[in-house]
Amino acid sequence: MKRLLWLVAGVLATTQVKAQYDAAFTNYWALQSYFNPASSGLDGLLNIQGAYSMQLVGFEDAPATMLATADLPLFFLSPRHGAGVGFMNDKIGLFTNKKLYLQYAYHQPLWGGTLSIGARVGMLNETFDGTKLDVNDAGDPAFATSEVNGTMVDVDAGIRFSYKKIWYVGISSMHLTGPTIKLGDDKMHETSVSRLYYLTGGYNIKFRQPAYMLYTTAILRTDFLAWRGDITARLAYNGDKIHLYAGLSYSPTISVGVLLGTTFHGIQIGYSYEVYTGGVGALHGTHELVLGYQTDLNLFKKGKNLHKSVRIL
Repeated sequence: MKRLLWLVAGVLATTQVKAQYDAAFTNYWALQSYFNPASSGLDGLLNIQGAYSMQLVGFEDAPATMLATADLPLFFLSPRHGAGVGFMNDKIGLFTNKKLYLQYAYHQPLWGGTLSIGARVGMLNETFDGTKLDVNDAGDPAFATSEVNGTMVDVDAGIRFSYKKIWYVGISSMHLTGPTIKLGDDKMHETSVSRLYYLTGGYNIKFRQPAYMLYTTAILRTDFLAWRGDITARLAYNGDKIHLYAGLSYSPTISVGVLLGTTFHGIQIGYSYEVYTGGVGALHGTHELVLGYQTDLNLFKKGKNLHKSVRIL
């Protein structure tokens, strides 16, 4: 809701828009290579993931975000090297933001765990559909009356430390260069994208019954003007052939959510519904669907490929 209001306010106030640019996924814990490029190829498996988020359901021109990512270890170099690719399409009101990127990570054993460092470079495209803008003065040059777009190089980076699949902590930054995207042939309109910082972490709690596990994760994102934090807990059953989980998420002053999902034969299916606590109503929340596939690509490893739960950390 805040993201929508900030962008609308920016359009009405000036030709230059500044806001928290990136969508907030409820299933952030399953999309770690997106939020931190240092996660690329970390678990030694090929990870293919997609997510679709429909936010503020029932509102006209409400945000909708699609994300597709893939990452894997570079075994022909060394399992310490990882790489990834991704595409994001984020539509909010009259704006459409697209990003296509490549990323690389290096993983170094340290203190019984793994220290990972990653970087990402991509192309950020912004489109504004001025044909749908309704203003009193149609001749005001401050407002684009046609569809305008622009593209700029975007750079992200991150660092992460994980310890024996028990806990992890990471910090990353998107839009390190603070790109300004000039829109249209005349470049009269522009969008300034602020740096956005993420702090992520997680801890896995074991029970006496080894088939059950409690996964706790958290994420804090800020541009030092506004912030959002999320805390998530998922109780999982990890059977021999199937994995199931159910959980809750909480974002202070913003929302609460429920999560359900399963993994079988390396295929992950997850769903969440987020209810905003700001008075917009329980029926105007966010539906989010996550699909993934994970498999072992190490052809030098003996035995058959083993499929495990996707992104348990």
